[in-house]
Amino acid sequence: MPLDPHAAAWLQSIADAGVPPLNEMSVADARATYQAVVQQCGLPPEPVADVRDLTVPGAAGEIPVRVYTPEGEGPFPALVYFHGGGWVLGDLTVVDGPCTLLANRAKAVVVSVDYRLAPEHPFPAAVEDCVAVTRWVAAEADRLDIDPANVAVAGDSAGGNLAAVVALDARAAGGPDLVGQVLLYPVTVFERDTPSSRENGAGYFLTTELMDWFSDHYAADAKDVRVSPLLAEELAGLPAAYVVTAEFDPLRDEGEAYAERLREAGVPVEVRRHDGQIHAFAANLAGVMGQGRVALEEAGAYLHELFTS
Repeated sequence: MPLDPHAAAWLQSIADAGVPPLNEMSVADARATYQAVVQQCGLPPEPVADVRDLTVPGAAGEIPVRVYTPEGEGPFPALVYFHGGGWVLGDLTVVDGPCTLLANRAKAVVVSVDYRLAPEHPFPAAVEDCVAVTRWVAAEADRLDIDPANVAVAGDSAGGNLAAVVALDARAAGGPDLVGQVLLYPVTVFERDTPSSRENGAGYFLTTELMDWFSDHYAADAKDVRVSPLLAEELAGLPAAYVVTAEFDPLRDEGEAYAERLREAGVPVEVRRHDGQIHAFAANLAGVMGQGRVALEEAGAYLHELFTS
């Protein structure tokens, strides 16, 4: 498929503006640029019944979270969401729009996690925070007006990686029992030898050099399954998965490889590849890319069916 016209136009606008690659910036400048791009190109938040900023006890201190509650009467299902940004960039604001949409379409309480970022807090800080919040959500079901037996995790890019890792942790720890995982173009391994990485490693926003910059800041041990869940020996017993990939994304093949390994392990899996699209088209760029909104709408519909089945 040719590059989606909206994606092509957006990439051209970035080139015309002379925006340097994020990996050539300081961490502070990369964070500010990422925020500005999402503010301009992301999906605006939808109205929901309630939005609250809370903190959750963590191993290294309080973890900020944002809780989105939809209209209706609880107890609601719950979705714990982890934002993308290569474990280095991003915060709660960059996924305000997607979280409100998912809360409304899935009719679920969405808890968005502001986990600690590298390089100030390298691996396993982000994993520890995401695990802590997921366990807290199940333990605080009454406070959040949720059903603790109907909890799923989700995330985009590095957040998709964290969602997969949290699901592995929950299985190993004997809980909480998750019903699903939604992985939007996830990082599943740190190796860069897939066809999609070679074909799409330059020219499509997320480059091989940028991924190396992210991973160098985040984790020294790429073989740890909490960094590269694709390397886990056994995937049986994990929750049902919905995996979204993009044709022109260097991460396409590793996301689809993880989905295939889940399927081989007997896990119910749905995979949705968006032809013509680039990395970040949904969670970060859905305000300017029609397929981005479509991807989020479909994920919301999947979650609603999962929660009500």
